[in-house]
Amino acid sequence: MTELRGARIILRDKRSEDAEKDYQWRSDPELARLDAAIPLTMSFERYLKLFEDQLKYPTPGSHHFSIDTIPTETEGAKFIGNCMYYDLDTVNLQAELGIVVGERDYWSDGYGYDAVTTLLDHMFNARNLKRVYLHTLEWNKRAQRAFSKSGFNFVKPVRRMAQDFLQMEVLRDDWFATCEERLAARFRPKSAADSQASTSS
Repeated sequence: MTELRGARIILRDKRSEDAEKDYQWRSDPELARLDAAIPLTMSFERYLKLFEDQLKYPTPGSHHFSIDTIPTETEGAKFIGNCMYYDLDTVNLQAELGIVVGERDYWSDGYGYDAVTTLLDHMFNARNLKRVYLHTLEWNKRAQRAFSKSGFNFVKPVRRMAQDFLQMEVLRDDWFATCEERLAARFRPKSAADSQASTSS
């Protein structure tokens, strides 16, 4: 079991009780649009079966985490989104990253930044990757600014699924040159780092 701790979030392995929230988020038209996806139309029962199958038989080369808030004296942990890597290339040592913060109360408040930088640190250290990349919608300037703060740099425009994306990346040497500052920023006041709601995954 993998658990990664940030400043105000914990990235933990997915579990069956996450299915209800995941279904709500994936059925939400606004979240689907941010994720360059089509909202779910299948029944929850059908989705739950697929969800549980994925838990039993995870896709090789990927790891899906739930984002929980760290519990406080007054409030317990809350499941607010998902952060993952996939398409792990063990030859070129690279993988793609994705994030969705489904709970709107936690947008633009540093939680996405916390999750992304925490996962990046894990990928470059524990997974020993040389490159982490992502694709974000060309029109989603807010997400692009947030990813830039996390260390991602523009690579090139990409056209796929009839939509325009920007590919962004973090290289290993660049990460280790700036990671102390980026990780420390997780612990600053909430206004110090923006959180992106979603990227394509």
